[in-house]
Amino acid sequence: MTTIHEPVTTTAAPDDLSVWPSSTTEPRPGDAAVGGVSLAEVAGRYGTPAYVLDEGEVRHRCRTYRDAFPEAEVHYAAKAFLCRAMAHWVSDEGLGLDVCSAGELELAVTAGFPADRIVLHGNAKTPHDLKRALWYGVGRIVIDSPSEIARIAAAVGPDGHQKVMVRVVPGISAGGHDKIRTGTEDQKFGLSISDGYAQHAIARILDQPQLELTGLHCHLGSQIADVKPYLAAVRRMVGLMARLKEQHGLVLRELDLGGGHGIAYRPGEPAMDLTRLARKVRAELTEACAAAGLTVPRLIIEPGRAVVGPAGVALYRVVSVKHTGGRTFVAVDGGMSDNPRPALYGVRYAPRLVGRRGSADLAPVTVVGRHCEAGDVLAADARLPDDVRAGDLIAVPVSGAYHLSMASGYNAVGRPPVVAVRDGRARLLVRRESLEDIHSRDVGL
Repeated sequence: MTTIHEPVTTTAAPDDLSVWPSSTTEPRPGDAAVGGVSLAEVAGRYGTPAYVLDEGEVRHRCRTYRDAFPEAEVHYAAKAFLCRAMAHWVSDEGLGLDVCSAGELELAVTAGFPADRIVLHGNAKTPHDLKRALWYGVGRIVIDSPSEIARIAAAVGPDGHQKVMVRVVPGISAGGHDKIRTGTEDQKFGLSISDGYAQHAIARILDQPQLELTGLHCHLGSQIADVKPYLAAVRRMVGLMARLKEQHGLVLRELDLGGGHGIAYRPGEPAMDLTRLARKVRAELTEACAAAGLTVPRLIIEPGRAVVGPAGVALYRVVSVKHTGGRTFVAVDGGMSDNPRPALYGVRYAPRLVGRRGSADLAPVTVVGRHCEAGDVLAADARLPDDVRAGDLIAVPVSGAYHLSMASGYNAVGRPPVVAVRDGRARLLVRRESLEDIHSRDVGL
């Protein structure tokens, strides 16, 4: 006999807005506004799916980093999300910028971002990447493999000059998922301290007079909410700096600890305590350098997700609601093409019904996308009003980072627009990718 599993409902608790932008309000029962703009109005004007980005939240988070690390250089990691407006906001707030390709570099520079405040990263920099970086005059290039040393030196030329850093693998496991842990020995980034490759690369750089080695770089991973891995990284990096001084008389002026500071995607999840991180790192760096007889280097940090992630909200329209196999599937008009992170890393979100007041009873649902993959799931364990129906508007907070920047053209759906909100006004930053855009790239038969 087939058993029909009825949805288990619970009475809705007061909305927890702890992971939403701080400007979020409820102007009417069931509605939500960000930056003084109704999300339902944004969806009506710009369509769905759409990304909403709270400019005030982004700027506030930039300033929070500057206040927490007043003596450090703070570089926004462009890979999290970049557009011309974002480059302006970051520049206005006094941050530098990290880029990983000629595309990110040109987008920033042509938007007016000063090239000398830009750092080029990447484990496989192409000749084009390096050529454009040198042509624009980026502040630093982070060397990730030995082969880059000769390539950069040759491109700079005997009379040229370029500041470089070396990405070091400190051998520390940290991060919210195996696929975003980059401080361990078993991944593609950087040069290991333990096997001597980092030290060998540094010696080779010192033989290139046109390359100025300013410091060391490391990045432990992403979604790190614990301070301890960063303190361990400080000790290991300072230890390497001490050995380099002893062996080569080299005094490095900069230490880049990367980013990866964790944020909460759902209420109650842990997030990095930025004030505590800054205090502990500063103390550990001072103590370690004093013990090693080193001058304290200038600290550099690279937040990306922690700046823009909580400032974004993704909007979707419900296409269908289906009860099957003992589960309720709420299908929306977007999915893994605009947010691949649940499929890649198993990230969990807390979607909310907006635009109308739903039932007070919540039911467990699986919010799924429109794409032809069983893994196209946006929220596997969400709770929505049990009267959710086709045509409803669903908002997903903490959608500012690694959504549009990782979006794909799967099923030729087209990437969503980005709409900035601030002080009751909405403006389009990035337009929707149309079918005409997609078709125009197809030039042959």
